Amino acid sequence: MASCVRTLLKGGYLLTSRTPRVCHLPARSYAAPARAQKKKKEVKKEVEKEVKKEKRVIDDSGRHKPYGLTAWAPVDDVYVARFYPRPVLAPAVALLRLKLYQELDATAPDQPVYIDLKLDMKLEKKKTVDAFVSTVQFPHSFSTGLNTVAVFTENPEQAQVAREQGAQFVGGPELVEQILEDEVSADFYISVPEMLPKIVPLKNKLRKKFPKSKRGSVGVNIPKMMAMFKTGFEYQVEKDCYVRTQIATLDMPTEHILANVKSILADVCSHRPAEY
Repeated sequence: MASCVRTLLKGGYLLTSRTPRVCHLPARSYAAPARAQKKKKEVKKEVEKEVKKEKRVIDDSGRHKPYGLTAWAPVDDVYVARFYPRPVLAPAVALLRLKLYQELDATAPDQPVYIDLKLDMKLEKKKTVDAFVSTVQFPHSFSTGLNTVAVFTENPEQAQVAREQGAQFVGGPELVEQILEDEVSADFYISVPEMLPKIVPLKNKLRKKFPKSKRGSVGVNIPKMMAMFKTGFEYQVEKDCYVRTQIATLDMPTEHILANVKSILADVCSHRPAEY
């Protein structure tokens, strides 16, 4: 760095003077020791954890206006449903209202009654319960006709028992060929264990109706299987977690409809994994 030069003219002589050169060192701020910084970070994390644990639970029961809605309950019989919380009714009360609405609307008294279930299919480690198809036998049937059942067996005695129990189609490999050629179609298909290797070509054809031991459609007790599938009602899990199926007709007594509700809930719960 150049120093400052002063020039003076005196008595014919040229005098110059230079200021002494001063070296300015930059100011250096020393950082705190690494251990002190680590301690500060640990203390900060502990404080944040304590703050997270101390979250308050807000009780909204006393509020006049819930978030995004008009009020907790309407003050009139006529109101816009989306502005108020959805009412939760007991099954018996809901059925009584359905019957009352049917009389007011003058609709068909034997209209179907459906149940809409949303299942929790989550398991540990991001696993889910596989969607299933099941057959339930309602204590109070609402269908007028019986299901058509096809039985796969080559044993003459078993075939005779199946026909006596009401099976519409009974046979072995010849029945497999008829199904592949669309000559035979049934609501349910049951089989004895010995016939499973011979009906493998029907897997793509029958798909979910293919006999399986988990569904109770494979076994040696033909009368028991016929009693189940001849009057049984089939339902399945849709869109990974929903069960939407008919359970009764509105003209049935309320006690019968409630009994059907309990039976389908019990059947759905029977598909839970054993550890749950």
